[in-house]
Amino acid sequence: MDIFLTYSFMFFTGSITGWWLELFFRKFFSKKNPEHKWLNPGFLNGPYLPLYGFGLCALYTMSYFENFISIENELIQKIVLFALMAAAMTIIEYIAGIIFIKGMKTKLWDYSEEKWNIQGIICPKFSFFWAVLSAVYYFLIHPSVQEGISWLFENLAFSFFIGMFFGIFLIDVGASLNILVTIRKFAADNDIIVRYERLKAEIHSRTNTNEKIKNFLLQFRSDRNIYDSLQEHMQNLKNEFNSRLKK
Repeated sequence: MDIFLTYSFMFFTGSITGWWLELFFRKFFSKKNPEHKWLNPGFLNGPYLPLYGFGLCALYTMSYFENFISIENELIQKIVLFALMAAAMTIIEYIAGIIFIKGMKTKLWDYSEEKWNIQGIICPKFSFFWAVLSAVYYFLIHPSVQEGISWLFENLAFSFFIGMFFGIFLIDVGASLNILVTIRKFAADNDIIVRYERLKAEIHSRTNTNEKIKNFLLQFRSDRNIYDSLQEHMQNLKNEFNSRLKK
């Protein structure tokens, strides 16, 4: 029971924290968002990203692997640990990407323009960022996480909010999967892979300012039918492909 509550807390914390990280990354640093718009990251509506939830669970677990790395040099030992953490995060990222591409005909993110990428899902650049994030976690966040877990077991009433989070989370998953099923059918019928983030950006760009604010979490809410948005998305992909062929 203690382990279940601990990892539930890790998933809860990582999912919400990761959403904020991605929100600001997309706003200020992402090349995919040249206009620096506020875009709701991920495939869910609410402010959480499961990838980071699973990632924090992995980092928390692997932080205890240090004792099993039999290297006397402390610096090299830490480098090996962070490399292993980055590899774990990259594997999680790859598995999540493959599940959506194969199962839902949808690419949640796209690294196709990055050097040495694999299927546009993972690449060395972002694996390096995972290593940096692992180091930040180990030195700055892990001690606070341990304190947070101790606090949680001293204040078990907070587990009610964790349970409420998972209730809302599962409802959101169901609603979002319903949209993804529609996208999958369209993609399968037209033999394409939908670029999920790009589709959201295209819908966002056609929405007026007031509606953008109101629909920030309901990212597919629009005055247009989802099939119309998908038709336009497919045409944009074809136009981009044709322009590349001409170059």
